[in-house]
Amino acid sequence: MKKAVLFALAACAALRLGAPPAAAQAAPGKAQAAPQAPGPALRFAFTHAKGDRFRVLSEVLEDVYVDRRFSHSSEILNRIAVEVVDAAPDGSWGLMRGRFETSERPKGAAAYLVAEDYDSVFKRDARGRYEIAGGYYMPVVRHVPSFPDRPLAPGESWTAPGEEVHDFRRVFGIAEPYLIPFEARYRYVGPVESEGRTRQLVTASYEIFRRPPPPRSYSIAYPVQIAGFSEQRIYWDPGLGQAVAYEERFDFVFDWSDGRSVEYRGTARAGQFEAELMNRGALKAEVEKAVAGLEDVSVAETDEGVTISLEDLQFEADSAVLKPSELAKIERIAELLKRYPDRDLLVGGHAARAGWAEGRKKLSEDRARAVAERLIGLGARSPDRIRAAGYGDERPVADNATEAGRARNRRVEITILEN
Repeated sequence: MKKAVLFALAACAALRLGAPPAAAQAAPGKAQAAPQAPGPALRFAFTHAKGDRFRVLSEVLEDVYVDRRFSHSSEILNRIAVEVVDAAPDGSWGLMRGRFETSERPKGAAAYLVAEDYDSVFKRDARGRYEIAGGYYMPVVRHVPSFPDRPLAPGESWTAPGEEVHDFRRVFGIAEPYLIPFEARYRYVGPVESEGRTRQLVTASYEIFRRPPPPRSYSIAYPVQIAGFSEQRIYWDPGLGQAVAYEERFDFVFDWSDGRSVEYRGTARAGQFEAELMNRGALKAEVEKAVAGLEDVSVAETDEGVTISLEDLQFEADSAVLKPSELAKIERIAELLKRYPDRDLLVGGHAARAGWAEGRKKLSEDRARAVAERLIGLGARSPDRIRAAGYGDERPVADNATEAGRARNRRVEITILEN
């Protein structure tokens, strides 16, 4: 599937085959951009400052066709959190550490469920070119956008090489990052009004037609032919030295060595947001005060932010239906979370070691999603600001050999995220 875009770091996309997810909702709306009079020539250059943090949220809607027949639609939310860990004094390059998370939402559900996540470290220069070690899968689309080292006048065009790098390990058994090179075409359109602000519009497009050789190792199948296109509109903020919004239309067809043909058609959009530093200690103290008196509830500082742990949260037996006795607890926590509307939330479900592993994983996902949807229904967050994840019994906090320990491990954690 087409997974994401990350325009500030380069477009980010990934293709994956798996069990057909439920149909997507309505397509995201396009940013309205009215052309202005052409402006003067402008030098485009990425700028970097050590310590900067930002996040990118993108939505992807795609239809998937298998052997030219419609298979299913997908609605995908991508969240990318990035920190500039080092940078040149003049901002001409930046070393960045990022976490890339992909979530999907089934038909009829409010909450997204985390499907995949990746960590990555990479360096980008002022022109938009990357240096990244061979073992990283993200960002998927690299060196897009890339700019020439000269001022560009409205209407001017140029070309630059780029590449896509995909993770086909789980579905096709291709052991290493799968690289697809291309040549991108760019055009500087000029200043436009977008969401009430003046931006610089750059268009980017590329076509891919390849008949690649087999990869060095695979266990299921590999692409024998890849064909398709991507058309992008990138909104640039010269003051920030970054792209701040993105729109895309894409269509790619993969013919596989096992005889299957899979096509991905869709649209994507994304926005970048600066992340404010979190005073974890102060926030933890505020949250602890707010949940005082709630049974089996604790608060802790974590690497990701501040986590509220609801141990032994009661559901109907072997289900994700919250018992009525727990609803007041969730309502009180929802009111607390409304105090921090600018922070995203991650709801994690955990299970005790009982039953079979896949069942524990599925139940923990369903219960995390149930809590997330309850928080959405109570107005604590909009669906794009909260995700659910199920961890099964992978992260115990107590001994599963005792009933008391298993009760602690059967928990749901709500993390107020820093970035």
